[in-house]
Amino acid sequence: MEDIGHLKKYLLTVHPVRKSAGQKAEFRQWLLRELKRAGWRAREETYGKLNGSVNVVAGDPERAEVFLCAHYDTGSRMLLPNFVSPTNIPAHVCYHLVSALALVAAAFALSFAVSFPLNQPGLMLPLFLVLAVVGLWVAAYGPANENNANGNSSGVLALLAAAREAGFDKRVCLVFLDNSERTLLGASAFKKKHAEQASKRLFINLDCVGDGENLLLIPSKYSRWDGELLYALEEAFPEGEEMRPIVPAKGLQYYPSDGRKFKFHVDLCACRYLAGLGYYIPHLRTKKDTVLEEGNITYIARGLSGFLKAYLDEKAG
Repeated sequence: MEDIGHLKKYLLTVHPVRKSAGQKAEFRQWLLRELKRAGWRAREETYGKLNGSVNVVAGDPERAEVFLCAHYDTGSRMLLPNFVSPTNIPAHVCYHLVSALALVAAAFALSFAVSFPLNQPGLMLPLFLVLAVVGLWVAAYGPANENNANGNSSGVLALLAAAREAGFDKRVCLVFLDNSERTLLGASAFKKKHAEQASKRLFINLDCVGDGENLLLIPSKYSRWDGELLYALEEAFPEGEEMRPIVPAKGLQYYPSDGRKFKFHVDLCACRYLAGLGYYIPHLRTKKDTVLEEGNITYIARGLSGFLKAYLDEKAG
């Protein structure tokens, strides 16, 4: 696809980190120019100081039938990868529980090592609490991770590529969401401002689509009953050389991304596969997050273009 390599290089070299207010503002100016080049009328949408999010919206949210979204902010670096396994909930929960317990244990050990040599056992509890809080704060809001190729530069690039591939359509709205790494604040603000649309329309969320040959298209518990939607997805994303599409419409899935804020949604993520574990996303929020396959982006953009045409035409008919 034309210019994908150029867009990827620019994004990963000029705007690889989008965590501070200044970094986000510079990125949004570039994004607005690129959307204009693709034929979309875009604007910034703000939600006040309390929320602090600035989303970029292309198209008319009040007229759209389908929303395509991806968060553009990046998070802090973690000592351990932010492990995600969308189809293996026990593994996902256990990993994060063990990580939290390890952090607490480290705080306990350090507070013990400081308190008792000073013969101040009464110091241990307050010191432990301080260390635990500081550790949790650093994990959530610490120094920025410098490598964010898959999470979520890949989603931004895929959404831009889809905007070019599909072209402007008044039935479609593109939303680049802010503050996903801060408890999905950007998605929450968009949902509140456009409550009626958010409760009725389909949202397709692109998050971590650059590293992995398996493309999971995960429908929400409400969307999985829409036969037309599932058929359109399967037709638009055929199995090919670039990726292997999977639509897990049965069983339990959990994907901690912005799609959760919208009733009818489909989350797209690229995964690797390991026998005994299942599908998983590697290296998130670590220095090893450097993989963004252009073949994935091309496959997803073309798939979304075909899906939108078929799905919207079926709805209109």
